[in-house]
Amino acid sequence: MRIGISIGPYGSQVKTPVALSQIAQTADRIGLDSLWVAEAYGTDAPTVLAFVAARTTQIKLGSGIMQIPGRTPANAAMTAMGLDALSGGRFLLGLGMSGPQVVEGWHGVPFGYQLARTREYVEIIRAIVARRDDVEFQGRHYQIPYRGKDSTGLGRPLKTMFHPVRDQIPIYLGALGPKNVELTAELADGWLAFLYAPEHERLVQEPLMAGTRKRSRSLADLDIVATVYVAEGNDLERCRDRLRPIFALYIGGMGAPARNFYFNLVCRYGFAAEAERIQDLYASGRKHEAEAAVPVELIDQLGLVGPADRIARRLREWESSAVDSVLLGIADPGAVERIVSALD
Repeated sequence: MRIGISIGPYGSQVKTPVALSQIAQTADRIGLDSLWVAEAYGTDAPTVLAFVAARTTQIKLGSGIMQIPGRTPANAAMTAMGLDALSGGRFLLGLGMSGPQVVEGWHGVPFGYQLARTREYVEIIRAIVARRDDVEFQGRHYQIPYRGKDSTGLGRPLKTMFHPVRDQIPIYLGALGPKNVELTAELADGWLAFLYAPEHERLVQEPLMAGTRKRSRSLADLDIVATVYVAEGNDLERCRDRLRPIFALYIGGMGAPARNFYFNLVCRYGFAAEAERIQDLYASGRKHEAEAAVPVELIDQLGLVGPADRIARRLREWESSAVDSVLLGIADPGAVERIVSALD
């Protein structure tokens, strides 16, 4: 099992260029497999990744995730080809839809049909990067060239003028619900799993198998990459408390109550009553009570907490899971080094 790192959106876990350089260079120096940068509704992932690419030499660099509604497929492909070239072929293109609150409230576009849009998006990007022919695509959600009633009629099929360093850039999809997981297993090079718990991976076996049955033989086996929040330290309870606000936010406040994918996932894990209480408290503005209501059992399943050797023991339990790579959700260079050292 490979070990990588996820530093979240710039400005959340990492707040200064110096701190960003330190965590990136530490991860590169100690031989971590990959470093991933997220985006929500603040800074974008590609800008941060370009900064990191200039300060590292070997670690793979992933967007976890670039939001599909915020970019046309061609724009995403341009960004991916540029980052791949600047990093010497180290870029991994992580994509995802985000939730309706961000899609409609921030990007100002309809949430719509996420599965069909994702399918078209991936197909267009792969065609652009392959650079075999001029790109033409007439789908339900994307038309290249655009030929709508309000078009000028002047658009024509084009091939990228840039010669990519690779004709295939690995595409990873962020997915939570069963249908999204199934689509990921069918289409993508990798799955970016979130709030993953090895104890409950039987819940994703059916959608993974259903997608795999439809998977093209030209694709390698699906690479499963799970991000896990980490709080390292000698005081176990204090470490758990450091993760409570994160899990309370996702379960209680990340999305409208009727469309919170994280809440739904935790319910499928068997914590429905606890999730409902967290959501009710969070919605009423009682955030500290919502954080206190996150059960210890859930924290220990979804997070990595405590001394480095305890975290290393838990990571060894992950080795028997379906996950190929664990991304440590922490931006403390010293903690990362202690955890990796405890694994050796």
